Amino acid sequence: MWQGFLIGSAGVLILVASQIFWVKQFRSWATSLIPSPVWRRRVVVAALVAYLLLLSYNLLPSWIIFILNRISMISGGGRSTGATDLTVRGALHQAHFWGWIRGAARSAEPTHLTLRAALLQAPFQWWIFCSLLGFLVAVLLGLGDRIALGARWLYRRLARAGRAVPLPSPVSLARRRFLERTAVAMSTAPFVAGAYGMFYERLNLEISHRRIKIPRLPRAFEGFRIVQLSDIHIGAFMPADEIRRYVGIANGLKPDLAALTGDFVTWDPSTQSAVVDVLAGIKAPFGAYGCLGNHEMWAKVEDSITHLFALRGIRILRRERALITSGSEFINLLGVDYESNTRMGPSNQRLVREYLLGLDRLMAPGTANILLSHNPNTFDRAAQYGIDLSLAGHTHGGQVTLEFISPELSPSRLITSYVRGWYEKPGGQLYVNRGIGTIGVPIRFDAPPEITVFELSRS
Repeated sequence: MWQGFLIGSAGVLILVASQIFWVKQFRSWATSLIPSPVWRRRVVVAALVAYLLLLSYNLLPSWIIFILNRISMISGGGRSTGATDLTVRGALHQAHFWGWIRGAARSAEPTHLTLRAALLQAPFQWWIFCSLLGFLVAVLLGLGDRIALGARWLYRRLARAGRAVPLPSPVSLARRRFLERTAVAMSTAPFVAGAYGMFYERLNLEISHRRIKIPRLPRAFEGFRIVQLSDIHIGAFMPADEIRRYVGIANGLKPDLAALTGDFVTWDPSTQSAVVDVLAGIKAPFGAYGCLGNHEMWAKVEDSITHLFALRGIRILRRERALITSGSEFINLLGVDYESNTRMGPSNQRLVREYLLGLDRLMAPGTANILLSHNPNTFDRAAQYGIDLSLAGHTHGGQVTLEFISPELSPSRLITSYVRGWYEKPGGQLYVNRGIGTIGVPIRFDAPPEITVFELSRS
């Protein structure tokens, strides 16, 4: 409990420190760029008012709900009711980060881009995310400078004592100022990258083609095409019209079968009908099948959205299998609900001790077995079972990464070794789709949205 409290408190302190840092930088820039004290004061006050309004709109309602929940718990003798969590993680979920993302105190999530989302939510999310990253960059650069100064001081002390070769004269004041300005300039890079990720890369859909070799594939399925869509996250920044465009693109790829690998909604249960209506437009002669993601579990819509999909002719496989037949031959399609053995997100998450427990009883020997599982971490167990191909999502490809510098620079590597693309190990293959939606902030960087089309082959 105390560990969670300390981590949460550290996060809040870093966020507050980042905002103070950028307020000071803005005042410094205003002083150097606006010579008139009167106009400088007006600009600073206007910017501060706009900032406070955005801050109040996006964060204040969640804090109000948190306070009301705490009052309710105290008046109820400290007992937690319903989904209220007594842990610090649950408190933070109710109060700040998860409350902000979920928009708990506002109206239902829209399924189209609203003026409010465009002018009030997106700018604030962009600012908070980029200002925090920029602050961390400035801190790291400043820390490196301080370490270098400390090392020089120690070296000079040793040199005076005759224990080291003297160093050249210390860095000049002008050079120090140049380095400080360079650090500030580099700390603004996340703002540029964030704007690029919001207005361009988030919408820059890529079509990935992958030929998958499955030796056990029946001859009737040679060249069989599967199109995969994942992580839809319908909402203001992935509106129904945009999803409809992607569905049209998927249909244009002429798939034999469509695979939908979860996270159709984000937080709001009321959006499930809209996303089902749009995805029902997918056309494939062998049908459309899917599995559920963690957000269906968190939004508590697993049963209802499965029913809605069924009414539109799309079958959600929940620890089930479907035999896809062509003449006298068939392949075996399996699907599972979201499974995880580590806690992440809201407290109503179901944990499993072992992935895909008992799923081997649904496998069909002598033919290709294909698994739809939102969480790519099930791949290890699927390969042990001998499942030929696993299709997953969940990671958004990292969503905001620097994998072009190093594969390790991806936040998704904190939860999985399978971040994006194709993987193979003895017993099976995996493809992790980057999805088309976003979560947290409407930004993608080095992880553009993706629709994947697979062509199955025996050789």
